[in-house]
Amino acid sequence: MPDKVNDGQLYELAVVLKPEFESDLKPATDKVAKIIKDAGGAVRDDAKFERRELAYKIKGETHGLYGYYRLALPAEAPNKISSVLNITDEVLRYLLTKVDAKMEAGLAEEKARAAKRHEEVSEPEAE
Repeated sequence: MPDKVNDGQLYELAVVLKPEFESDLKPATDKVAKIIKDAGGAVRDDAKFERRELAYKIKGETHGLYGYYRLALPAEAPNKISSVLNITDEVLRYLLTKVDAKMEAGLAEEKARAAKRHEEVSEPEAE
């Protein structure tokens, strides 16, 4: 069963903000959060932004602040969010993708198996 929050489908939003917001991210991140909320969505995990060099110039910028959000969105919200992010000055680029529930479950299962293997290896053997 898909992971649902607030009766919405789970999405991931990758955002590249202009580097000028590095010293004070709050106004830009608050604006992105408001766009999500206004579209009827909920932020599950807040983004942690880091400065990175861009592969190519975007709007004259060579660096950007990359952040990733996990969201719960109703069906009509992705289109609303995309249309607003396209015209938001703070945002250089974004990518909004739907999370594949089967892949998410498989990744969680693999993570649990890896943790169990690590636990078995790190336990000292009794003699």
